[in-house]
Amino acid sequence: MNIALNPVVSDDGCEVAIIGAGPYGLATAAHLRASGIPIRVFGEAMSFWRRNMPNGMKLRSPWVATHIADPHDRYRLDDYFRETGLPTPDLLPVENFIAYGAWFQERVAPDLDTRSVVQVSPHDGGFRLSLDDGGNFFAKRVVIATGLLGHEHRPAEFDGLPRALVSHSCEHSDSECFRERHVAVIGRGQSACEAAALLHEAGAKVEIICRGGLVWNGDPDQRGALRKMTRSVLGNALIPPSQVGPFPYNWLVEAPAFIHHFPERSRDRLNDHCLRATAILWLRSRLQDVPVNEGRRILEARRDGDRIALTLDDGTRRVDHVLLATGYRIDIGKMTILDPRLRGRIARRAGVPILSAGFESSVDGLHFVGSFAVASFGPLLRFIAGAGFAARRITRSVAGKRRAPYAHAGSRLGSYRNQAPPWLGAERERH
Repeated sequence: MNIALNPVVSDDGCEVAIIGAGPYGLATAAHLRASGIPIRVFGEAMSFWRRNMPNGMKLRSPWVATHIADPHDRYRLDDYFRETGLPTPDLLPVENFIAYGAWFQERVAPDLDTRSVVQVSPHDGGFRLSLDDGGNFFAKRVVIATGLLGHEHRPAEFDGLPRALVSHSCEHSDSECFRERHVAVIGRGQSACEAAALLHEAGAKVEIICRGGLVWNGDPDQRGALRKMTRSVLGNALIPPSQVGPFPYNWLVEAPAFIHHFPERSRDRLNDHCLRATAILWLRSRLQDVPVNEGRRILEARRDGDRIALTLDDGTRRVDHVLLATGYRIDIGKMTILDPRLRGRIARRAGVPILSAGFESSVDGLHFVGSFAVASFGPLLRFIAGAGFAARRITRSVAGKRRAPYAHAGSRLGSYRNQAPPWLGAERERH
């Protein structure tokens, strides 16, 4: 029995193992390594961006909020474009961002281990990482930086339908495969609108179906009176660096350490307000010829031969494919990479881990970053701009400079342990 629970672990080991080599994993690696902490990073550099984002996508974030954080501020987007000699674009193509991420990785984690971690298990006061080639690796601490993949939200109306007819937006990188097909895009945020634009430009017949109306981020006509008045006086000084959420909450979003002290319900309200489904204004002109069926409820979706029949509250229509741009819902219970013994010990609310000031879960030494941390630190952690804050906090915690003990929250979970905060269903805004 002891052998089954604690199999032989290889001699290889380190202080911290980082699982995931996207912006959050790489930023954490850069900060820990700069502090002299032994680390190992597992995964393929920028794999989610490379495999699960559509070709032709443009990042919606401002330039200053799209740098991957380095403690010495050496490897910014400006440095990458200057070194490669590429012209600086007005809107950053995802292909350029992926290349920038790989360039960053070569400088901060040249020893990247591209093997996949298939399971993380407790072992001898730390963790055993089982790898896809049968190897094992030991670490005293683990940082989960695996991102959104595996947490796609699929509305119940589409349960049981084949992926060939109904798929999530993250399952496609090439819109050309839908040329001359009738595609219904479900959703109304950045993901839905950009997917619809790319499909239309690839020659598909596209329509957007959504419960509410489209909200354009950056539209002067949708600014409130207070914002218009303040902007007329202060101009661009009104705009915070990351530009996450509406004014004036976007300034509060810039202070995740402060938000961490909010009561849970207050954080939920802030997340709900700042992570609502919106699309960036520069997409609107690309959707002029794409019909948008707003204010609709989907009552039923069923297979009709090699097509899909959608029953809406205004009638039934048949399409060749349904693309769900319905965002993501983090759920630790879905993470088979975590040994059941670990999953059962992680304090969470509605599937989301509750994290300390050092991004540590209730399992000592197990940290989560990125979207896993939105419930604890606010909307900035859904975006690239939050990676530097997470990396600094984890580095302080691991180095012992500022150890933030986990405060058990059983009494705080109370009646809303299983009550999903409203922002969990919000459509992901691409960043």
